[in-house]
Amino acid sequence: MRPISIHMVSLGCPKNLVDSEVMLGRVGEEGFIVSEDASTADVLMVNTCGFIESAKQESIDHILKLCDLKEEDPAKRVVIVGCLGQRYPEELAKEIPEVDAIVGLSEYHRLGEILHQLVGPRGEMERVQVNPPVHPAYSEGSRLRLTPPHTTYLRISEGCDNPCTFCSIPSFRGKFRSKSIDMVLAEARELVASGASELNLISQDLTSYGYDFAEDYLLPKLLEELDRVEGVKWIRLLYTYPYKFSDAMIDAVARLDRVVPYIDMPIQHIDDEVLRRMGRRMGEKGTRDLFGRMRDRISDLVLRTTFIVGFPGETEDQFEKLIDFVEETRLERVGVFTYSVEDGTPAAKLTPKIPLGVAEERCERLMLAQQRIAFEWNDGRIGEVTEVLIDGLSEEDERSKRLCGRSYAEAPEIDSRIFLPDDAGSPGDLIMAKIVAREEYDLVAELA
Repeated sequence: MRPISIHMVSLGCPKNLVDSEVMLGRVGEEGFIVSEDASTADVLMVNTCGFIESAKQESIDHILKLCDLKEEDPAKRVVIVGCLGQRYPEELAKEIPEVDAIVGLSEYHRLGEILHQLVGPRGEMERVQVNPPVHPAYSEGSRLRLTPPHTTYLRISEGCDNPCTFCSIPSFRGKFRSKSIDMVLAEARELVASGASELNLISQDLTSYGYDFAEDYLLPKLLEELDRVEGVKWIRLLYTYPYKFSDAMIDAVARLDRVVPYIDMPIQHIDDEVLRRMGRRMGEKGTRDLFGRMRDRISDLVLRTTFIVGFPGETEDQFEKLIDFVEETRLERVGVFTYSVEDGTPAAKLTPKIPLGVAEERCERLMLAQQRIAFEWNDGRIGEVTEVLIDGLSEEDERSKRLCGRSYAEAPEIDSRIFLPDDAGSPGDLIMAKIVAREEYDLVAELA
């Protein structure tokens, strides 16, 4: 009997990507094989995102595409996993009857069993396999990694306890649960053994790490332990919460050799009243003080943040204050989102609503302001000699087969790139390069 083949479409954030890697690794251990070709696979899975409206629609579109393949071959099975399935299981089961199973976040450990039932002789089972996400943070070893071998994501906790009024994540990801330090270290060593030299730490909230089991914020301690893992070159912090970013955290980033001075810290806005309505716990003064301490004590710091514009009640004056803040602080990396109404969140009931056209116009104005800052910062980097981690060939570069890579100042997938000559090295190499030019947000470098 031939093995059952599985095709996975992974959507959404890096946390979803880790879920996909864990699921594929575990079903692989149970005898399933992974197929890149959806047309020949027996089981078609979509790891969905349910965070904002555009992500939900993208997930639905991919589900329907796979259902079209099932219509051509009724023997195929379509399975929904991920956040959208966890959040709207009954609605999806009703609206897309072609889907054979919807598997929730708490059932990933049973995925092999569920799939065996699904493709068995009778193929009979409960379509909806979704329960509340109350499971502890479990080990995520033996992953089938979908990132390049030299870079990976290391999740240190699950869920979130922060009271942000615009965010639906706690409703379907559950309360905050940390992994133990020993568990994180074991996973880090396994990832390094598989070729990874860059560990990008992820969580809904990195800075809360450890509080659920130790009543203390243990991220500085964890970073010290990870800094000692042999084979790690870069450790990067993705998604920290400003309210909990302590002086001990600042000192850890400043002191530890392998923790790069790159901090992703979404602050969402700068106006105190908007922040209060958002349920954020740090206002303008606290934010400015924190950024000042970080700049003073962390050499060559690169700060990345995100802002939400068009939040209910945001006035033009409050938005102009945000633009002034961006132009004054000159943050290196900024992402901007228009507010998206999320079912069941406190912000969904807030008024007055900002018309979509106004929100989109504010988004464009803020991004243009940040674009000028980003281009000027890049221009100032010309002549800089820096370490660059080579990612591989630039696929979309039609003019030449240049390599692309990143310095510590560029996180994978979300930031810009540094282009290199095609003979600069191989993927995973960490080389010294001199930046010689700018191409919009990207940079061009040569071997130093």
